[in-house]
Amino acid sequence: MSPVLFSHTNSICPAADHQTAQFILLRLQPPLARMDAGEFRRRGKEMVDYVADYLENIEQRPVYPDVEPGYLRKLIPTEAPEDPESYEEVMKDVERVIMPGVTHWHSPNFFAYFPTASSYPAMLADMLCGAIGCIGFSWAASPACTELETVMLDWLGKMLKLPDCFIAGTEGHGGGVIQSTASEATLVALLAARCKSVKRVQASNPKLSEAEICSKLVAYTSEQAHSSVERAGLIGGVMMKKVPTDFNYSLRGPLLQKMIEEDKAAGLIPFFFCATLGTTSCCSFDHLPDLGPICIKENMWMHVDAAYAGSSFICPEFRPLLDGVEFADSFNFNPHKWLLINFDCSAMWVKKRTDIIGAFKVEPFYLKHDNQESGLVTDYRHWQIPLGRRFRSLKMWFVFRMFGIKQLQAYIRKHVALAKEFESLVRADKRFEICAEVVLGLVCFRVKGSNELNQALLKRITKCREIHLVPCQLAGRVVLRFCVCAASTESHHVQSAWQHITQLTFELLQEQIN
Repeated sequence: MSPVLFSHTNSICPAADHQTAQFILLRLQPPLARMDAGEFRRRGKEMVDYVADYLENIEQRPVYPDVEPGYLRKLIPTEAPEDPESYEEVMKDVERVIMPGVTHWHSPNFFAYFPTASSYPAMLADMLCGAIGCIGFSWAASPACTELETVMLDWLGKMLKLPDCFIAGTEGHGGGVIQSTASEATLVALLAARCKSVKRVQASNPKLSEAEICSKLVAYTSEQAHSSVERAGLIGGVMMKKVPTDFNYSLRGPLLQKMIEEDKAAGLIPFFFCATLGTTSCCSFDHLPDLGPICIKENMWMHVDAAYAGSSFICPEFRPLLDGVEFADSFNFNPHKWLLINFDCSAMWVKKRTDIIGAFKVEPFYLKHDNQESGLVTDYRHWQIPLGRRFRSLKMWFVFRMFGIKQLQAYIRKHVALAKEFESLVRADKRFEICAEVVLGLVCFRVKGSNELNQALLKRITKCREIHLVPCQLAGRVVLRFCVCAASTESHHVQSAWQHITQLTFELLQEQIN
């Protein structure tokens, strides 16, 4: 046998003892650098101070970054370090590398897209979620993770005054689940609907294969629906047809019924409809009382996407916008948009849990547990696309308890009032026009004139980086969206934003005259 030199003892060890030698060598290696509990306490307090300082002073930072694509790669090494670096070095690079490329969504000067929710109670809950670190794919994987989620979705469903069929309780056939995003909820609903429809068709036509049936399935949504609905159709491998809207950008029953009749006559199988409450472009609302009965008559699954607007339904004055949800098979909105619960937290309810479980249930032996047949257990892996899931209901629990319903309602109402204030400023200036009804916190407006003029204005707004807006297109016209987003937004921010917009507009119009 060839000898192996064991340098630290200057002895020769037979190859047969190679594993022992390796073990001793490992024991003699310097200990791995790691953050112990004491340093974690110290650094954790520093991070809380950093986060609090960041949010308290966020208004001082340009809301939109002034960087070019690829900026970050030039600022950091091309490979990970061989040896540990200090916490101080990492935090220095947060300001040097990260912050210059951040769009500050929680700045009171951020009026783009829709809100992304944030609050200190939710952040604290996220810390606890990370510390517990469970992967709650089943009840047995962490009972509290599953059971708190079920109860929190019941709490929230009752805040929205959802029909009892969506509340799990202890004996309900429906219930709620936290998905990552509204996009994922729509996909889950569509796949569940597809599975249910295939089984129904095969029950009466056993010779038809699943592929043959799927080739004839057709789904519908509004032309104003979010692009994720169309994408769900692509992933689900089914036709997705867009139905035209009325002058309020809302979808009503007659046009949907007409398209369904035409498709049935062509041998297609209508099976799914996604209604939108609060569209992305202009926050318009499809008319559920018209659409729901059609879906029931045609044996189609109706999914309701209220990603942004859903939070407002906790206010009695906005709850009528949800009328007709009793016809839906599934309903979803994002508390992580407007309900002070940090991303990600997308709440989804189903009327019959067996419909969704039937589409996704796979039961390997290693995931089975003793209590799953008790009737009191929910295994959320059957309600979603991923297997793993975080303890996200902690954020809901902390926020609901530490704010209470009345403060959450006041928060929604404040944002709506600020949007109405901005709307009044626009209407008072004859150079501008309002382009869609202002219902909640979004105002769609434009300079009276060409699309090119409005695109030029938006380009200047973006370049100045004092406020941040994004556009949409309504009836072929370029429109600017002004959405009240940040928790810290006040009336003076709205007034300053309008002054900034009108000043840039004045300069732009003067240049055109000259």
